Amino acid sequence: MILLALLAVLAGCGNRHSPDLFVLDRFGEVPGAQLRLRVYDDGQVRCNGGERRRLPDQLVLDAREIARELNELAPRTLRPRARSILRYRLRLEEGTVRFADNSRGQAPAMSLTQAFTRRVARDVCGLRR
Repeated sequence: MILLALLAVLAGCGNRHSPDLFVLDRFGEVPGAQLRLRVYDDGQVRCNGGERRRLPDQLVLDAREIARELNELAPRTLRPRARSILRYRLRLEEGTVRFADNSRGQAPAMSLTQAFTRRVARDVCGLRR
């Protein structure tokens, strides 16, 4: 009986998914602005709830840098200024970080987040924006 329980536990270990680095939501009024990226520590991403896709190595490094730097700032909200086009919300281990493309006081990781999001959306997810 104990042996069966142990085998069941061991069999389940291979089915576990890697934890999230972050979940990113992008919003805006322009076409194609709405996007959800679930970025996993194993270098994969889900685009808008679709199938997992592999990130190129540089984007994996960027995602880990974003998670590390923004976790240190979480929770944090930077208000959008007038004529903001895109807004971002990242749910991280330490809390949620919110900012807009034109928020004042952005940390370098916020600019990296914007570039990362655009590259993943276009190059990995196959989206226009």
